[in-house]
Amino acid sequence: MLWNLDPAWLMMAVAVVLVAAVVFGSALDAIMRDDGFGPIGNMIVFVGGFFAAILLVNVYGVSLRDLTLATVTGFGGAFVSFAILMLLKAGAARLR
Repeated sequence: MLWNLDPAWLMMAVAVVLVAAVVFGSALDAIMRDDGFGPIGNMIVFVGGFFAAILLVNVYGVSLRDLTLATVTGFGGAFVSFAILMLLKAGAARLR
């Protein structure tokens, strides 16, 4: 799906995801404080998880022609990646 996008649409998609990442990154930083990755770190995890989920679903052959399905897949991947990294961080903190 991402490979077939026009460069203007791809830039718009990245911009929308970055704006959502700013909101969620700041909100998660306010909620989690020291347990999170900071607002910028939360944003990086969010954006990386969003696009990684879309690319992973595309690799498995699922067509994301519907924008709603693509958005849900991206947000789901972003929150799953954030949850996995938070579990790894909490596990590493317990081992210390």
